[in-house]
Amino acid sequence: MKELVIISGKGGTGKTSLSASFSRLAPNPVILDCDVDAPDLHILLKPKINDLFDFYGGKKAHINQDKCIGCGVCFKNCSFEAIDIRNMADGTAHYSINEYRCEGCSLCSFVCPYDAIEMREGISGKWMISETPNGMMIHAQLDVGAENSGKLVSQVKKGGRLVAQKKEAKVIITDGPPGIGCPVIAALSGANCALVVTEPTLSGEHDMTRAIKLSKSFGIKTLVCINKHDINNPMTRRIADKAKALGAEVVGRLKYDAVVTKLQSMGLTPVDTDSQLGQDIKKMWDYIWEKHLSE
Repeated sequence: MKELVIISGKGGTGKTSLSASFSRLAPNPVILDCDVDAPDLHILLKPKINDLFDFYGGKKAHINQDKCIGCGVCFKNCSFEAIDIRNMADGTAHYSINEYRCEGCSLCSFVCPYDAIEMREGISGKWMISETPNGMMIHAQLDVGAENSGKLVSQVKKGGRLVAQKKEAKVIITDGPPGIGCPVIAALSGANCALVVTEPTLSGEHDMTRAIKLSKSFGIKTLVCINKHDINNPMTRRIADKAKALGAEVVGRLKYDAVVTKLQSMGLTPVDTDSQLGQDIKKMWDYIWEKHLSE
């Protein structure tokens, strides 16, 4: 079983469209959406949720009102203004935690002289095991304002590998998060191959460079796809040369095609049509599969 992770230095390069297309073409795949902050692969794959799990991503402060005497030490020491105060009718002060502001730093728990504050693990999101027409899909959604997206990505990866083993899947197709931060590092963990999707612009070159260096630092075979290559041919050549210099193989050059937006609105991918773009994506997948994933 091999795993291909599709990443990009930023959002909007087309990696989700490619991930969906590859999931159509791969033999018996398990599909992961590791962009847990803003997942959208489900829009194209229309998963039917079989199992839904809570994700506990971090701890928040909680005030035990039976122990609290309203001394205000926690209020004075909180740097995030996460402790609300309400004056009661009897003249006492009532303190409570604003869970949306609490950063889970534990300082209030440490300074409380009456041991009235404890750190409790809370639900930060959901992760799911679903069925799609292409294969099993593991995906997730981090709650608004919640943290530890890297930890949730790791949970998606863990769940995906268990499902892949159970289903005897030949390949895992992973739609990675944008950027190069903790969620991307978690998505790359254990992968055999990474495909960096970029565009022929200066920012595309910059973001591709960072993504390649990150992937290569983990010893992962790194490939590059230049999307919309025909909008700037000189920059395309420059990016291809840069990728080669960094030790990454350019395996695909895809032309700009306005039909992609229309297809997405219909829940379709380029490979669901006989378009030239669809054919080019199929050729790229066949090459990646034969040379890097089926060995």
